Amino acid sequence: MGVGGISIWQLLIVLVIVALIFGTKKLRNIGGDLGGAIKGFKGAMNEGKNDADDEAEADAISEKTADEAEVTIAEKTETEEKS
Repeated sequence: MGVGGISIWQLLIVLVIVALIFGTKKLRNIGGDLGGAIKGFKGAMNEGKNDADDEAEADAISEKTADEAEVTIAEKTETEEKS
């Protein structure tokens, strides 16, 4: 028994028939297109991950800036009340 209930010989016969129908050049082109699509998909996934990381970092910076602004306002208010 081979892969998924298909023996090695059956798999080889199917591959030979496919090669005869499409030709090796066409199969090579299909393989290249499939490889390019997978590579593009992985690149997009990594880009999306990087974008999410950048957004999280920007949110952290804006929260830190907002907290610093609140502290500054509180300090100004305290200084004005003391005067």
